[in-house]
Amino acid sequence: MSTHSNHPFHLVDYSPWPLIGALGAFSTVSGLIMWFHFYNNSLLILGNIIILLTMLQWWRDITREGTFQGHHTLIVTKGLRWGMILFIISEIFFFISFFWAFFHSSLSPSIELGAIWPPTGITPFNPFQIPLLNTAILLTSGVTVTWAHHSIMEANFTQSIQSLFFTVILGFYFTLLQAYEYIEASFSIADAIYGSTFFMATGFHGLHVIIGTTFLLVCLLRQIYSHFSSNHHFGFEAAAWYWHFVDVVWLFLYISIYWWGS
Repeated sequence: MSTHSNHPFHLVDYSPWPLIGALGAFSTVSGLIMWFHFYNNSLLILGNIIILLTMLQWWRDITREGTFQGHHTLIVTKGLRWGMILFIISEIFFFISFFWAFFHSSLSPSIELGAIWPPTGITPFNPFQIPLLNTAILLTSGVTVTWAHHSIMEANFTQSIQSLFFTVILGFYFTLLQAYEYIEASFSIADAIYGSTFFMATGFHGLHVIIGTTFLLVCLLRQIYSHFSSNHHFGFEAAAWYWHFVDVVWLFLYISIYWWGS
């Protein structure tokens, strides 16, 4: 770290976590390949353990820097805000690619698909059953996370804990329902372009819900330990932005893939 204190920027200490995290990611991807081809998941489990431990220790260091050491000045927080905004923009384009593939195939289905959409032999989900319930769950979670944000800004400790708890529970509930939906699916990712686009789009969204739920769970634990104040809570604010992004993506998924695409 810089020994000078005449600037508002935070020059981080040397950290092992980027390198260890990269090794964990490499082990995870390599483990996936081994699992797919050789049915051996030992390297995959090792990679997941490395990533999990790296996450815990890296987040601990960032929490320490921002909460106890005071390194997250207004200038640093502004940079973090722009970083989160650009990250969410990159995620938007990530999902645009799935919607592009879906509409490219569905608006003009080829003869191999039976010239109809959904393709011949595919029985899609009823959009007014579990998908509609999941829509209500995510919209409700958007309300509770906004409630949490206002509670933190008003220094209402009790309501911020309650609303964050409800948001995390709704996130877990959404994931459980989607897992049940996948188990009950009459088609797989290998069933034509419909199965591929459906499971890629909804699966990656489900992964983002799990990440967002973890993000909010960490914020809940930090709020319990009084890490946030009414004017210093960007860690939660970033989680709330991410959660609202997940909500909006789901609305597009529900309308286009579940409702219109069925």
